[in-house]
Amino acid sequence: MAIDRANVEKIIKAVGGADNIEAATHCVTRLRFSLADEKKVDHKLLEQNDLVKGHFSSQGQFQVVIGPGLVDKVYDEMIAITGGQRSSKDEVKKAAAKKQNPLQQAIKTLADIFIPILPAIVTAGLLLGINNILTGPGIFFEGRSLVQEYPAWTDFAGIINLIANTAFTFLPALIGWSAATRFGGSPLLGIVLGLILVHPDLLNAWAYAQAAQEGKIPHWNLFGWQFEKIGYQGQVLPVLVSAYLLAWVERFLNKKVHDSIKLLVVAPVALLVTGFLAFTIIGPVTFAIGNAITNGLVHVFNTLPALGGILYGGIYALLVVTGMHHTFLAVDVQLIGSKGGTFLWPMLALSNIAQGSAALAMLLVFREQKSKGLAVTSSVSAFLGVTEPAIFGVNIRYKYPFIFGMIGSAIGGLVLTINHVLASSIGVGGIPGFLSIYPNQWGVFFVGMAIVLVVPFLLTAFYGKVASRKAGPADTNNESAPVQASSGTAATNETAATAAVSEAAPVVPAGKAVNVLDIQAPLAGVVVPLENVPDPAFAERQMGQGIAIDPSDGKVVAPFDAKVVHIIKSKHAIILEHATGVQVLIHIGINTVSLKGAPFTLHVGIGDEVKAGQLLIEFDREAILQARLPVITPIIIPDGQPIVGRITEEPAGAKVAGRDIVLKIQLSPQGI
Repeated sequence: MAIDRANVEKIIKAVGGADNIEAATHCVTRLRFSLADEKKVDHKLLEQNDLVKGHFSSQGQFQVVIGPGLVDKVYDEMIAITGGQRSSKDEVKKAAAKKQNPLQQAIKTLADIFIPILPAIVTAGLLLGINNILTGPGIFFEGRSLVQEYPAWTDFAGIINLIANTAFTFLPALIGWSAATRFGGSPLLGIVLGLILVHPDLLNAWAYAQAAQEGKIPHWNLFGWQFEKIGYQGQVLPVLVSAYLLAWVERFLNKKVHDSIKLLVVAPVALLVTGFLAFTIIGPVTFAIGNAITNGLVHVFNTLPALGGILYGGIYALLVVTGMHHTFLAVDVQLIGSKGGTFLWPMLALSNIAQGSAALAMLLVFREQKSKGLAVTSSVSAFLGVTEPAIFGVNIRYKYPFIFGMIGSAIGGLVLTINHVLASSIGVGGIPGFLSIYPNQWGVFFVGMAIVLVVPFLLTAFYGKVASRKAGPADTNNESAPVQASSGTAATNETAATAAVSEAAPVVPAGKAVNVLDIQAPLAGVVVPLENVPDPAFAERQMGQGIAIDPSDGKVVAPFDAKVVHIIKSKHAIILEHATGVQVLIHIGINTVSLKGAPFTLHVGIGDEVKAGQLLIEFDREAILQARLPVITPIIIPDGQPIVGRITEEPAGAKVAGRDIVLKIQLSPQGI
């Protein structure tokens, strides 16, 4: 297919001209730009371009969705017009990262460090919750705990407590591993550094306060220089700064030391230098800074608990939208380690429930079954602690549910903070979150939970109904009208996207002969609606209709008898064409283009004829997850196919295997 050069020139003009393009590359679906100034982008001009399916900005990259099969041609034409150099994905990513301000870079760094260790921390929190139920007095018996009434359960609770406490006791080792990896050092040395900081020969950090009162803090004497011989259990800053230094020293030595003696020099010198500085300078300074921060927060919330609760409870959902919520994970961990509990995490749990409640209320506002289903599934996800589907899929798109969720969360936060509710650990941030709350404070927490369930639900449902009546029947029954998304592009639901396909080929009239193409699941796993895919190009259906599958294994098979018409160089995406002309894009994971093909093994080539169920690609699911990338796989029917009529999707949450049908495409008469 020939590309209209004029439209490519308009794309260049819309992104601010050739001089505004610092670097540009493409993947299987979109152009990726690092722009000198994103304010120069002409969004209106992009939206008027026939080649452009959508556009958005993410992590410093401006992305223009073109669609599979065309994007490489558009990119080639753009390079020919601008005379620019071809850039790799890494080059564009690095150029984009440079434009992030220091706060954005710090937040991203903290997220990169703490997200990989989050499963261990959450697991520990849930197990501590079970231990709280067994050992908390007054839950089942007045003034006494379950283990006091039934002593046979004492050791059982003790084993659970030991397993749960391990992640917090050796937290510096977990942070050391993740931080060293993030800073470009050896993960193993990061683990060793973390363990050094909590060595049993050191005074336990949790016993520091009592030892200080008694004047029994042990000291090291280094040629007359005395410094405290203490560990850093539950501390975040000492190991973060030390891991950065360790990675820097290791990288420096790797450049300077000859390969023949690296094993004998690099690791020992890096650990010795970092270890000495950690105990003499980094540890004492960051220990004091960390304690000052936590003491300051505690003072504010003790002095003005109502204001603190309203502000943090109210704005937490906004922190999720901006990504800044990752910053407070470190604060929670620090509070638990140094003060024995965190007052921030209980408000997080209520904020998640509030956004879920607001999304659920949209069930009463929506008219379409698809939208109703999204409201239910996304709210359930939020009630279980994962709010992104509710926030990005429903609440922000319609604005008022998001605002009412924040209002309910602010009221709930007020109730918690004036009653000084604390969490002893970090667990699942939704309804199961009560397990992490100290048992004697469950009553207050449940009151807060009732508030965030009822207030956002009632406000959203009432406002939505009133707004629907004012809009009139024509508007209330047409949810396909574009809603401005947070990325600045028009987000549409299933009706709008289906209508866009049907403009090219009307749905086959009732009573006429039809031909339905069944598309089998190319992967085994759980069906996920496109709205829940963490990528606007797919979630907003900018490229077409379809579904996504969260895979349970690493095999992609042909969904029907087809011809392989395109395989992206990095092997993470493939396009198949049916005999009717219908094309299907299978895109393994999100942003997996950055892996440069490493986890993927191809079993077919471009031009091959394949049979339904034939193995196409194998991929290492764990390698993708370890690279901190989503493995969720969209299956897309690209827009602009004239033979496609209505598309029926398998409901979200369904478990599918290789022969299960996940999409049914009703072909127009031209395709019969």
